[in-house]
Amino acid sequence: MKCFRSWNVWVKFLGALSLFLIIPCQCIGADTVIRVNLDAALNQLDPIGTTSYIVRSHGFMVYDTLFGLDENMNVKPQMVDTYTISDDSLVYSFTLRDGLHWHDGASVTSRDCVASIKRWGSKDGMGQQLMAAVEKMEIINGKTFTIVLKRPFGMLLQSLAKITANVPFMMKEEQALTSPDEQITEVMGSGPFRFVKEAFEPGTKAVYVKNKDYVPRNEPGSNTAGGKVVNVDRVEIVWIPDLSTRTNALISGEIDFIEAPHPDHIAKLKAAENVRVEKFDTLGYQCVLRLNHLQPPFNNIYARQAVLWATDMEMALKVVVGNDPDMYRKCPSMYPCDTPFATDIGSKPLMTQDFDKAKALLKKSGYKGEKVIILHGTGGSIVSAQTMVTGQNLRKAGFNVELIPMDWATLSARRKVKKPASEGGWNAFQTYFTGPDFLNPAEHMAIKAEGENSWFGWPEDKKIQELCSAFVAEPDFEKQKEIAAEIQARAYEVVTYVPLGTIYQPAAYRTELKGLLKGPVSLFWNVSR
Repeated sequence: MKCFRSWNVWVKFLGALSLFLIIPCQCIGADTVIRVNLDAALNQLDPIGTTSYIVRSHGFMVYDTLFGLDENMNVKPQMVDTYTISDDSLVYSFTLRDGLHWHDGASVTSRDCVASIKRWGSKDGMGQQLMAAVEKMEIINGKTFTIVLKRPFGMLLQSLAKITANVPFMMKEEQALTSPDEQITEVMGSGPFRFVKEAFEPGTKAVYVKNKDYVPRNEPGSNTAGGKVVNVDRVEIVWIPDLSTRTNALISGEIDFIEAPHPDHIAKLKAAENVRVEKFDTLGYQCVLRLNHLQPPFNNIYARQAVLWATDMEMALKVVVGNDPDMYRKCPSMYPCDTPFATDIGSKPLMTQDFDKAKALLKKSGYKGEKVIILHGTGGSIVSAQTMVTGQNLRKAGFNVELIPMDWATLSARRKVKKPASEGGWNAFQTYFTGPDFLNPAEHMAIKAEGENSWFGWPEDKKIQELCSAFVAEPDFEKQKEIAAEIQARAYEVVTYVPLGTIYQPAAYRTELKGLLKGPVSLFWNVSR
């Protein structure tokens, strides 16, 4: 009997020991670790080689930028200490701040920055517009360089502060000279965290440790601007594909942060002890209905205008997130509401559903009942739900609608097809973008109208093209606002796309995390536990 009791005690001891070994130690003196789940698996490491948001998030951990955007989307110097602009707005001079070093200890130089700008500018859409206006970039000394323009480019600083993919991250010259069509093989940044290559498990886990040599700006952190002060020793990005497992891992404390919890799990997370659900991304997802301008019926302006009058934006938002006003916004602007270029100009047809006007415009278009094929992406809650609402409203307006269900990979392939819907093409599909993608006309893929060079749907309008060229050339902000409003008014008139409002994606996190920053990118400097 005594032996049996001793054995029980021994088993209990081993069980306690195994639990101790499995659960990360938070003892005094141990490293402070936070484990986060972002909205995709990390498989690539080159933020110039892909527009994937997860690779962008990886980039912000290890790289730095010349300029950043604060939470109000204002441009602020980041790696740059001082800069000047010539009176004719053709010469920009930049001097780097003190204390910038690569993770191998070498100083950041002007040569690194020029090479980095060139590589980014060859791939990114906004970067390509900038580089088309650049006459030359000159290295003045180790910390100062200039960008000399052939013609004014008023969005130069905004381009260098860009926070949506591709981000103009500064890389060491050796890596920046890699062809933009090839993946870099070494992650060498100068940012607040160092990437631990040996711990990287593609598609499963990425590990970052505090860069103890990083010198932050002497300002409060605000989005990607200000002081990037690291208060933890280690951040692990882990990918948990199963939604229930992910949610339960946060509740149990196995992970500390979920960037995008599934809407069906929000209530469970809100009810959990030591878990908080909060909206950090104040720009939200910008929902888009894209029409094919090449094929009937939407090659006709009146048919496209009929879609505006048939749309019920509030219904399209509520079908995704319910009646919680914190989760959506009925926004009339093609630029995110409450950002510098936001305006309601031209939006009345969209914001005032009127089936009589929609039917009258459809009749004026000469529509004869041809089938309208809408690609119905079924893989995500936003796209799938909004597509069904669109189909319902267009039928009420008199369109002969057929929804074709498909996964997102299939939709992404089919939306490239320019042939008639009967030959494998399409008439409409829905998607969404992050707020930074639509901050201004230079970045806004859906507002542009460059014909064959446009984003899928291929709208073409000479007036919009001329206005977009004037916008990027204009250095005066107030005049930029006027031009941006003109672009939106014309885009509503010709219906380059149909805005379907803003949906906010809250994050969920353990309450012991403090200092999470507001903004459209999940950032882990300023965070403590």
